[in-house]
Amino acid sequence: MNLTRRLNPENERWLGLSLALPAVVTVLLVLVIPFVFSLVLSFTRYDLARPQTTGFIGLTNYANLLGDRYFLNSLKVTVVFALASMVFELILGVAIALVLNEKFRGRGVLRGVIILPWALPSIVNAAMWQWIYNADYGALNALLHQLGLIADYQVWLADPNWAMALLILANVWKETPFTAILVLAGLQGIPDEIYAAAKVDGASVWQRLTQITLPLLRPILIVCGLLQTIWSFQTFELVYVVTQGGPFGSTEVLPVRIYEMTFRSLRFGYGAAMAYLTGLILLVPAFFYIRSAYRNVVEY
Repeated sequence: MNLTRRLNPENERWLGLSLALPAVVTVLLVLVIPFVFSLVLSFTRYDLARPQTTGFIGLTNYANLLGDRYFLNSLKVTVVFALASMVFELILGVAIALVLNEKFRGRGVLRGVIILPWALPSIVNAAMWQWIYNADYGALNALLHQLGLIADYQVWLADPNWAMALLILANVWKETPFTAILVLAGLQGIPDEIYAAAKVDGASVWQRLTQITLPLLRPILIVCGLLQTIWSFQTFELVYVVTQGGPFGSTEVLPVRIYEMTFRSLRFGYGAAMAYLTGLILLVPAFFYIRSAYRNVVEY
């Protein structure tokens, strides 16, 4: 029998479907079914502490969220956390990429090392920063005390302002390398002839940066800004391990609030509505980012 004989089109179609079936089933089980179930759950009162009250309530959960001061506080905290993190990550990412784009000895090794903070698992990163900020034996207190900047060890995370600032620092440290690598890839795609022509015209380093580099990097910066904003809205491990949303809710971002409401208070319907409302809120920056990305697109 000729083993190289091609299958007829009908058999090829069924072979393709059979090969794709495991992936389709996996997607259904892992994504589609949980998505639909949680969406339906968001329109119900599903409280394990009071199972007798379970039932369909329509948009009541969503309406209650708009007047929930704890949810609104978490939303405000998350917006501050996300915007501050995104701004610092973009600024530092561009600065690091500009340095790594220059020619110097050991550049290849440094390019490989710079991605390590981003590759670190989130829970490991959170545990590391919890140790750094510890009031009794943390590295931050030890360093500042040895430098003579503080007389006694400080409980940094007990102050709402310091707690938020230190969480932003930890998040920026982890996420900046991703931005730096993407911007570096964009820099390498800019032809050297453009910079050479600008130098001939007498453009300074600052003018080349602001009038050539940043405008050409604009699509990449928009993508980085969108991704960093979304990821900041999803930050859970860092906040939960380091501060658990305290002190006094000053660092309680939305993922922590959703976790507390769903798995501590056992209000699954209300927690699901909170999660979906958070997703709808994220569509707002996504819309403006994408609109900005394609506003000045020129078709050739």
